[in-house]
Amino acid sequence: MVNVGTVFKLLEDKRRRYALYYLDQRDGPVAIRELVERIDEWEDDPTRPDRSADAFENIALELTHTHLPRAAEVEFIQYDREQGTVQIQGAPPKFDTFVNIARLIEEPEE
Repeated sequence: MVNVGTVFKLLEDKRRRYALYYLDQRDGPVAIRELVERIDEWEDDPTRPDRSADAFENIALELTHTHLPRAAEVEFIQYDREQGTVQIQGAPPKFDTFVNIARLIEEPEE
């Protein structure tokens, strides 16, 4: 059973929130590269012309070494580092509610 504190910890970092927003809308495993591409799009600042492969790699490293392992500490998030996939499966309705509310407030571009 997931508690409110755990959900808030999962949502406290912007990149991890973005990952959860995207995963929550998908059925089945999502490739890490696809997830990184979406987060990179959401973070893209059109006023910054220096957006590069370095930014993409930075997102990928943070996700694979920090955010996805932390998220996978809850039983309904499965992160398979070897397969390069992650998914949310069997999340409690309360978790979905928190994620949806956070996403509505933050409104990352689709």
